[in-house]
Amino acid sequence: MSIKVEQAWEEFNDQLKYFILKRVPNEDVAEDILQEVFIKIHSQIETLRDHHRLQSWLYRVTRNAITDYYRSQKPMVELPEIPIQPESSGDEEVIYKLIPCLKTLVDSLPERYREALILTEYQGMTQREMAEKLGISLSAAKSRVQRGREKIRKVLLERCQFERDRSGKVMDYRVFPDQE
Repeated sequence: MSIKVEQAWEEFNDQLKYFILKRVPNEDVAEDILQEVFIKIHSQIETLRDHHRLQSWLYRVTRNAITDYYRSQKPMVELPEIPIQPESSGDEEVIYKLIPCLKTLVDSLPERYREALILTEYQGMTQREMAEKLGISLSAAKSRVQRGREKIRKVLLERCQFERDRSGKVMDYRVFPDQE
């Protein structure tokens, strides 16, 4: 280990750990991120041109490591695999009951809207990522997602009656008799 790396580690280790702990869920995760930061420091410190900016460089490396951690935690859940949780209430319970119906409705949408909803809602992509994947503008991606959601909403409101609590959360629903 070079003197620079060892000195940087000794001087900033505790500060960086505290910085990380304020931004992640627990100490084990913070330790893992801190270890990743140390590896990056060790392998990249020679790229630092101005040693007077060491502290800001270390914090930038640390912020990037925290961002990488959260990106890696992004859930990627397909809609049919969502487990039904009996202890859930309100909106969640109704949504779980509607999953088979929603899947059918999404599959019946025109291709551009179906693809937009599958990529964003089922596969967890951001609208920006979807736009890049499809080679369309961000504005077009947002429009497709919004229009797809609106088409599903319209069909649900035509076919079902929703019961809401005072705060507006959906508590239950029933399908209109002529729609079953």
